[in-house]
Amino acid sequence: MEIRHAEKNQWREAAGLALLLWPSHQKEELEREFQALLQDPQAAVFLAWQGEEAVGFAQCSLRQDYVEGSASSPVGYLEGIYVRPDYRHRGLARALLSRCEDWSREKGCREMGSDCSLENLDSQRFHLRSGFDEAGQIRCFIKVLEG
Repeated sequence: MEIRHAEKNQWREAAGLALLLWPSHQKEELEREFQALLQDPQAAVFLAWQGEEAVGFAQCSLRQDYVEGSASSPVGYLEGIYVRPDYRHRGLARALLSRCEDWSREKGCREMGSDCSLENLDSQRFHLRSGFDEAGQIRCFIKVLEG
């Protein structure tokens, strides 16, 4: 297994894994998003490889706005992380996170943020075992404004 910074032409691999993490998104939407991300100096994508197959990814970015629980800016932010089920429990997610942390440090960050849904207990356990402290819980709301 090898973890590498995704190259600009590897947007299909990254988007394919992202679709497994975020199945409610459209494939074409994620492909466009990752094409842009792989050219954005404020973002990084790392891929875990087993031979020629991408089996996991992590996406991180720099957030300049306030990040819940942070005391500094910018903050490295783990936007998404996913490892195919057959490759889990081998340390790949931690290795991907470590690469995101290193990238964030190189960009001048002193903190790393992340989030997950309240019902995603696997993600919560991963974050806590990886050294994150819970900064709070929120429920988000939206209201459509008429007219």
